Amino acid sequence: MDTQRHTGSTALVTGAASGIGRATAARLAQEGATVVATDFNGDGLATLASEYPAISTIQGDLGDATFISELVAGAEAIGPVAIVANVAGIMDHFVPVTELDDEMWDRVFSVNVTAQMRICRAVIPLMTERGGGSIVNVASVAGLGGSGAGVSYIASKHAAIGLARHIAYTYGPQGIRCNVVCPGGVETNIGTTAAPTSMWSFERQMPSIALGERTAQPDEIAAAISWLTSSEASNVNGLVMPVDGGWKSA
Repeated sequence: MDTQRHTGSTALVTGAASGIGRATAARLAQEGATVVATDFNGDGLATLASEYPAISTIQGDLGDATFISELVAGAEAIGPVAIVANVAGIMDHFVPVTELDDEMWDRVFSVNVTAQMRICRAVIPLMTERGGGSIVNVASVAGLGGSGAGVSYIASKHAAIGLARHIAYTYGPQGIRCNVVCPGGVETNIGTTAAPTSMWSFERQMPSIALGERTAQPDEIAAAISWLTSSEASNVNGLVMPVDGGWKSA
């Protein structure tokens, strides 16, 4: 950990009440950033703020377009946002396409993709005016293939990668860097949306899931996010980085 790495920067972190988002908000704050943390879970945000008084929190639903506008405005009021870590994500109970309803598809995409898009859409013009900025979208190893979850989650993580690659290519000349981190198994509470409701689909995924060597700690993913958003990664743009202990190399 470099306690000076992000000094002078304001960072917006989603999904910050727990897991990877919480670890990312804490690490960026410990490395000198002014952090604005958001999540739907107000209790988790309150706990985070009590442990890290320098972190500002804004509670709300990332599936709500109005809230995202308020979130970005609130973060900008604290400081010019130079770093975005789009961490928030939900799973889909391993539901395959033949058992999928529109409500689940829409909800998973609203958090895993549309929220990332809306935040990027709001902050990129501001970053561009100030000479640049760095964004990391959290996807998943499930976004690198067809296994590991249900259809909504897998498709949404592929989409998060495509979103980041588009931003990297299109806005790179304007000083915007956008990279992707693809975790494997991580010890988080995303399991609340992972409990399988389609057992045959879950069993079909098991041979792939079994290739994961171990479950990572959230800070192992946060460390990758911190590096990608730092000046040390100034020539890294459009990278899709598995942080999976070698899962996808099998």
